[in-house]
Parts: sequence; structure tokens; C-alpha cells
Amino acid sequence: QVQLVESGGGLVQTGGSLRLSCAASGLTFNRYDMGWFRQAPGKEREFVAGIRWSGRSTYYEDSVKGRFTISRDNAKNTVYLQMNSLKPADTAVYYCAAADRYYRDFTRRSLSYDYWGQGTQVTVSS
Repeated sequence: QVQLVESGGGLVQTGGSLRLSCAASGLTFNRYDMGWFRQAPGKEREFVAGIRWSGRSTYYEDSVKGRFTISRDNAKNTVYLQMNSLKPADTAVYYCAAADRYYRDFTRRSLSYDYWGQGTQVTVSS
């Protein structure tokens, strides 16, 4: 079965950095767009960053542009999210997700993603 396993979350001070990883198995990874989403307490899940199956295009939510970088290694079936200059507002559970969009445009809509990881907590202290 398909599994997405996130790692790399933790507690960091304002201005610090974290690198999240998401290891995928059970799917043809290089045919799936990958996304990172986050959900803070009392808020809806929101799109953070995404990358096309080819790795050639990336997409970011406005508040993380210039601070976060998404990348993927198709040989390792892994997608990463490098998070720099972290702020307390970045505190949330971060989820990776896979979308079969090989023949379609990229989407930020969470409902269009087929598989989800269990999430990893990121806490940024002020």
C-alpha cells in the first residue's frame, strides 16, 4: 500500500531552520506531484508548497516565499521542505501529500491529493 512518512519536525526558536523529509513507498513516485500542507490548531489545512512530478516547477504560499524551499529526489522517492527564518506563525502540523497529476496541471487544492502522510509537528517559539 502507499505510505508517506514525514520526519524532521521539532521545536525551534524564531529565525531558526528545519528540514522536513517525506519518504514515499508503494507508488510510482516520479509520476506524482507532491505538496506540503500545514494545519494549525483551530485552523483549516492550508497549502504551503508544491513541486511537479518532474521537479521542474515549484509553487509556494505567499507567506513562505523566500523562506521555504521544496525539492525532491526521485531516485530516493523523497520530497523535502527546507524551512528557514521560521516564525511563530509557522507553528503547525505539516503534512506531505501526493497527487496523480501527470497529465494535468498542478493544484493547490487539498481535496485533489490522493495520499497523505501522518504529519509532523513544527513548533516555533518566540
